[in-house]
Amino acid sequence: MTASMGVVMLVHTALGRAEQVARHWAAADVPVVIHVDRNVSAKTYEAFTAAMADVPNVLFSKRFRCEWGTWGIVAASQAASELMLASFPDVRHIYLASGSCLPLRPVHELIDYLADRPRTDFIESATTADVPWTVGGLDEERFTMRFPFSWKQHRYLFDKAVSIQRKLGLKRRMPKGVVPHMGSQWWCLTRQTLSAILQDPERPKYDRYFSHVWIPDESYFQTLSRLYSTKVESRSLTLSKFDFQGKPHIFYDDHLQLLRRSDCFVARKIWPYADRLYEAFLTDAAGAMKKTEPNPGKIDRIFAKAVERRTRGRSGLYMQSRFPNEDWENGVTAAEYSMFQGFSELFENFEPWLHNATGARVHGHLFATSRVEFAEGQTTLNGALSDNPLHRDYNAKAFLTNLIWNTRGERQCFQFGPLDNQDICWRVAKDPNAQISVITGAWAVPLFRSNMDFADIRRIAATLQKIESEHMDVLRSPYTKARVRIWSMAEFIEAPMEPLQGILDEIGKARIRRLSEAPKMVDLHGFGQFLQNLKNQGMHPYLMGDFPVERGPNASSNVPRKPYLVK
Repeated sequence: MTASMGVVMLVHTALGRAEQVARHWAAADVPVVIHVDRNVSAKTYEAFTAAMADVPNVLFSKRFRCEWGTWGIVAASQAASELMLASFPDVRHIYLASGSCLPLRPVHELIDYLADRPRTDFIESATTADVPWTVGGLDEERFTMRFPFSWKQHRYLFDKAVSIQRKLGLKRRMPKGVVPHMGSQWWCLTRQTLSAILQDPERPKYDRYFSHVWIPDESYFQTLSRLYSTKVESRSLTLSKFDFQGKPHIFYDDHLQLLRRSDCFVARKIWPYADRLYEAFLTDAAGAMKKTEPNPGKIDRIFAKAVERRTRGRSGLYMQSRFPNEDWENGVTAAEYSMFQGFSELFENFEPWLHNATGARVHGHLFATSRVEFAEGQTTLNGALSDNPLHRDYNAKAFLTNLIWNTRGERQCFQFGPLDNQDICWRVAKDPNAQISVITGAWAVPLFRSNMDFADIRRIAATLQKIESEHMDVLRSPYTKARVRIWSMAEFIEAPMEPLQGILDEIGKARIRRLSEAPKMVDLHGFGQFLQNLKNQGMHPYLMGDFPVERGPNASSNVPRKPYLVK
């Protein structure tokens, strides 16, 4: 039986696999013309041709040097196609494939499919305005500029040439009647269309023009087929998927069921060591996929999910492709957590109380300069996180995201304040998972209860107020995505039960429905006078709110204050 289709194979590597696939095509009486990249050594090329010598209807075309994005790939396709047309007059469809292509279905099904569509050209062909898939490349400019340098081998010179042409406004004229189209390199054209392209008297003009187009293998046949074809079906019969960087997906052994599901005739790129795929598909008709319409769209959802996973990753888990890029994360952290500022200073034993009330793991000041204050005094936490502040501060942001990732499933709460490492302020503020509760000015309570010299207190208070003020600017920024609640100290102690209940409700796993017992507030007798003394010394303590000298829950109490050292 004489096949009505022929295959042109462009080969540059994994010649053993190319031989295997070529034999599979030839076994179905399909003629094959192979082009071997001129970059392949003469010794390797001769061994390859010798190995194929026993296979009928397999020819080798004139060799060209093929480099990505250059004219050599088109020249190779032209030479091999001309040899196919001249040597096999019965061929009615020419299928362009690569050495890494793998037939997924019985060859006779593809032959029958093309025979039922004798005048249809299968070639992805869209105008530049309708092409959404160019990644990091040029659209219209690839047709109006000259590209004398290789993008891969001489990237600096390539970019420089583009820049100069843009500055000087240099543009080439397109041949008359040509409307640039782009699409997949892998096509299947009828003999009539392909011969019209290759035998056109205007071909030298077209070849000169496209030889200076960038990536001409994605535009030469795609454009010229529109001049001669009577029926173009703008799609490729070859399953070829690309990632978000424009690089082709490589299929491995574990993609077997995925490829079966596609119902496509041919797929690329196949990993040359995917023995299972080659064994599964290069088989007889009984073991191959059953006859059905090719539908690569059936697996598009899976590829889209793979691209999303690669580019966005999992929430709170950073990877190489996103780590250096600010705001590329798919969720800053993996789970919700709470940060409290000023509460442990205003309430006695606040951390044990919050743990008992919510069941959450409540840490102290995780970003304290002296050590990482893990809950219950632990020195290490899930994921081998150390309480060593030097280890933490090497990358404080990563420390937080790792802590939340390693403890997901359990709510984490921690204390924070102006004495802590401030590197995480923006990270927490921009995290939708963060619940931030702040009592401004509460950092003054430990100073108030200390026995330090007042000159030292004033100096420290001025520094802490400046740090906290800058933090409040961050939390009030329009870029903040965390759930933030801010109270001045005077406002909070006026009615502390309502804010505390709101905090418990927001955590959502409170062990008690309503507050039956609030944490005990520290003795603030004389705190108003303390603030006045700061004012008298020339400092303006404004973050505490309106705090009269007589103010304080124990203003009339004669209970003496206990010394409290600054952390």
